[in-house]
Amino acid sequence: MHTSNILFSPDRFSELLYEKLQQVNAGVGDLAPYEFRYGLDNLCPGEGGWASVVPDGRAAVEAQVNRREFYAGIQLKPRVAGQIVLDEAIARLTRMLFVGLVTGEYPSEWISAHFSFDLRGFYFLHRTRYLTQEAAAHLGGVPFRVFEPQQRRFDRCDAIGYKDFEAANVEVDGAFIQSIVRLIASRGTPILLAIAGPTAAGKTEIVARLHGVLTAGGRTAAAIEMDNFLTDRDYREEHGIGSLGRAAIHFELFRSSLGEIMAGRAITTPRYDFISATSSHDLDGYLKPGCTPLEIAPADIVFVEGNFPFLIPEIAGQIGIKVVYLTDDAIRLKRKWKRDIDLRKKYDFNYLRNRFFREQFLMAQACYQPQLAVCDLYVDTTGAALWATPEIAGILGVDC
Repeated sequence: MHTSNILFSPDRFSELLYEKLQQVNAGVGDLAPYEFRYGLDNLCPGEGGWASVVPDGRAAVEAQVNRREFYAGIQLKPRVAGQIVLDEAIARLTRMLFVGLVTGEYPSEWISAHFSFDLRGFYFLHRTRYLTQEAAAHLGGVPFRVFEPQQRRFDRCDAIGYKDFEAANVEVDGAFIQSIVRLIASRGTPILLAIAGPTAAGKTEIVARLHGVLTAGGRTAAAIEMDNFLTDRDYREEHGIGSLGRAAIHFELFRSSLGEIMAGRAITTPRYDFISATSSHDLDGYLKPGCTPLEIAPADIVFVEGNFPFLIPEIAGQIGIKVVYLTDDAIRLKRKWKRDIDLRKKYDFNYLRNRFFREQFLMAQACYQPQLAVCDLYVDTTGAALWATPEIAGILGVDC
């Protein structure tokens, strides 16, 4: 059957896409063909069916998914009949990639180079670029340590729990922890150690592990979670991703808290409720009625974790060791399916799809690319690589 005729046959289109999509995501083959069809039916165009979908040229698609404006236009909560649905721009992109894959206009190699297919969300994500040429040059041009990538075991998974995630990262995490211990011994205490990383990258867990190692060695440790300084989510979403930085957090409270704890004084900080997505403090920095702040005692090592702990120059100057801890978007989304949907039941399914698709590119440009260009260490858990600036590499030595 000619490819143009296939587009007029929903059954044949599904059969051929089922076969070809396995070249992009092998996990598709773990579905029965009728199960695959369930997912596909949710994206089937209305009038005209698949034959109504006209794929853009490859250059046009690449240009679109590398424009900030494309992501800024994604709606988080578009509704049909009162229900949140997948944003139409995301749906259109996924439909084009489906049709282009079936017709051969989009080779599977090209799709895999630019996109990942999330099996549970049943849509495509653009492969976000985090390490720019500038950042790579800052970090010596090549990784300091490289291990066998173990996250490949997750290729067929549609959700990932932390125990499996931790086991896949054991070598690179071990080298990172050893490096931090050596750096602290070289630089002395008290010291602020900031770990920047996106949602579900494993920041909280790696801080807990570092905390255990350092306290077992006789150090005292405390943690300041930058997310607790976030303003209410409704306020941040209203002001868009551009509110990253001072406007997204209780900035003066954050800066003064870091100074106070490094001076050896206990601090009182805001507390962020991740279920209601609200802060314990109002926009003027005052405690809201009925809310309870956090109390943090001074320590030898104070961890600062969050999305952008050293993005703001006034804060970066206070940080003793700056780390970016990253995991590829496709893996992090699988972690979020397990953590935020299955266990925490935190988000509406389509809200999560829209939000994750929208924010990764925007956050990379606004937050992680700039921090990679100034950090001391970069942990790439998906690539199983540890990067360091030449200065840091010299302190650590080749045997680290």
